[in-house]
Amino acid sequence: MRSLLFVATLLAVLPACQRDADATASAPATPSLATSFAYSEIGIGELQSRMERGALSSRALTQAYLDRIAVVDDAGPKLNAVIELNPDAIREADALDAERQAGRVRSPLHGIPVLIKDNIDATPMVNSAGSLALADHRPKQDAFVVQRLRAAGAVILGKTNLSEWANFRSMHSVSGWSGRGGLTRNPYALDRSACGSSSGTGSAISASLAAAGIGTETDGSIICPASVAGLVGLKPTVGLVSRNGVIPISSQQDTPGPMTRSVTDAAILLAAMVGRDANDMLTAGSVGRAVFDYPLHLKADGLRGARIGVLRQKMGHDPAVDAAMERAIATMRKAGAVVVDAQIPTEGQWKAGELDALTWEFKAGLEHYLATRGAPMRTLAEIMDFNRRNAGEEMSYFGQDLFEQAAAKGPLNDPLYRETRSSIRRLAGEQGIDSALQAQQLDALIAPSGPAAWKADMTNGDPDITTGYSAAAVAGYPSLTVPMGEQQGLPLGVVFMGSAWSEPRLLELGYAFEQLSKARKPPQFLATVAAAKKKG
Repeated sequence: MRSLLFVATLLAVLPACQRDADATASAPATPSLATSFAYSEIGIGELQSRMERGALSSRALTQAYLDRIAVVDDAGPKLNAVIELNPDAIREADALDAERQAGRVRSPLHGIPVLIKDNIDATPMVNSAGSLALADHRPKQDAFVVQRLRAAGAVILGKTNLSEWANFRSMHSVSGWSGRGGLTRNPYALDRSACGSSSGTGSAISASLAAAGIGTETDGSIICPASVAGLVGLKPTVGLVSRNGVIPISSQQDTPGPMTRSVTDAAILLAAMVGRDANDMLTAGSVGRAVFDYPLHLKADGLRGARIGVLRQKMGHDPAVDAAMERAIATMRKAGAVVVDAQIPTEGQWKAGELDALTWEFKAGLEHYLATRGAPMRTLAEIMDFNRRNAGEEMSYFGQDLFEQAAAKGPLNDPLYRETRSSIRRLAGEQGIDSALQAQQLDALIAPSGPAAWKADMTNGDPDITTGYSAAAVAGYPSLTVPMGEQQGLPLGVVFMGSAWSEPRLLELGYAFEQLSKARKPPQFLATVAAAKKKG
């Protein structure tokens, strides 16, 4: 447990940082979320400060978010962002309020409501990966990352919808859709995709349904939904945050990470999440590298003297995205950064091998999870059979071709698998990101996180989009998306990527850019929903 001195230091620092972060959400001319909900766009530091002053309780805040969810997520038009509420949320908040009154404050997350993606074990709720096959699966213990959050004093408000099986059931899947939760919608335009697979977390946090949220990523599942929802999303170095209790795709690429409305909040959440777990061997690599004080690395002048490489090979696909990138580059240069063109020499060479490796890893990882977490089904074959028997509910939009590929794979001791995984990690990491950084002595690489949200298409599935984050995902390196602008009212993000364990530097750069760009704008549609409900 962190020392009281460290917690007190953070509490002293965070409100000032958070006021800067809150200023990024400048009030738009038209009615917005800020006019319809008392806690819209308010960050963790300010909420904590109000509780410290006695102006707010965790119970009141938790109830306010529960009421908010009932108004904008359960009533039409629905976001479908929250798949299940924690029946013990108010009780948890009351216990944390009692601790505060007794003089104990665990961390800057004490009493703060957080939403968790529905592929992470969090008692007493279901953990289903959005699949009806696991709709009755209630794990008996929390995932390690949820244990860490609760130890830090977070209130687990509920579970968020996701792309079913984290977008790993079919190559033709629809981001944000699950058999259990339906289609999560983008809060900036209900006909637009929320991306995935952490779709529900992205839409929920953008719409201020909780103070912050947790997503998971294998390749883009935090960065993409955060970007299209105007959020900050951080995919940590694989091994910094435990995956124990998370329904997996890949033991080599999976990781939970924060999804928040500011870089400050992402740093606060990350500080609570990290830690070595004996049941996740990759976390042993974080010893001596996890710093636990990520908020203290946030500096308004963090861009001064930085060397940043622009991946122009990820541009040239959309004039509006390119224009936003050029403005972001100009902002960084004005802040004192040296920004140069850079190139990943092995760009894209890992793509085919990545899919092959993931299909190998999925079956082994999933069946280990099912066996060790008390799930009602124990094999991929059982789940595939369930889908066939319930095809009307589970496979009316797309099939399970990726499941079929995974089922046909052999064990992970196959030399072909080992060579494939080693090769793609090397291509994306040592010969990719590391090579690009070392060639010009760069602190980070930047690229557009992706396009603006596209129209959701239940018939044809997701389009093939150009993204800037895949190298970091395959290498297991960190990436951080920060809002950089918009395209016809739809958010755009810029992604910062670095070498392994470079989270402190990426947060420093992202925070400095955020304070200058002030690019996040809250979604507008909820004011219209509130007005319609008032008339009714």
